[in-house]
Amino acid sequence: MPDRKKDGKKESIEEICYGTWKSIYQYIYYKVQNREEAEDITQETYVKAISYLQNGSVNPDKYIGFLKTVALNVMRDLWRKKKRRGPVVDIDTYIPKENAVEDHSENSTDRLMIEHALTQLNEEQRTVIELRILKGFSVAETAGLMNKKEGTIRVIQHRALKNLANILKSNNLMGGTTDEST
Repeated sequence: MPDRKKDGKKESIEEICYGTWKSIYQYIYYKVQNREEAEDITQETYVKAISYLQNGSVNPDKYIGFLKTVALNVMRDLWRKKKRRGPVVDIDTYIPKENAVEDHSENSTDRLMIEHALTQLNEEQRTVIELRILKGFSVAETAGLMNKKEGTIRVIQHRALKNLANILKSNNLMGGTTDEST
């Protein structure tokens, strides 16, 4: 924490940032456990706090506490956004198009097997997988769209993923493929 200057002048914003950066970054990193995300949140914390620091509305003895509160609010905002959006999964990340040029026939076959496996799920399970995983909707959004309870959506998704895994395993697409004839 930065010390007050002996000559009575206020500390500059730069001095405050340098003096508190490590402590705030460590606090955020402990919460998110991801270096890039911690750096982004730390930067956003200072961006949001800078106007309060400039106009002197924060007691110099409480800079760290103030900045930790701002950081916590920034993290909560990000967590809310992530919770609303849900994870976004693109099938191309599992079977990238760039690699399709190198081994087009194998990747095309894998992609077709996944698409075929999806068609073997019942309509309700397929819809949940499409909304939750392929389109990235949250459980709440999916429940609203399907007029079902959130718990029901979770159960349907769990069963759908289990069924999908079984279908893919039976087609030797998941769990390692072994070809004993070679």
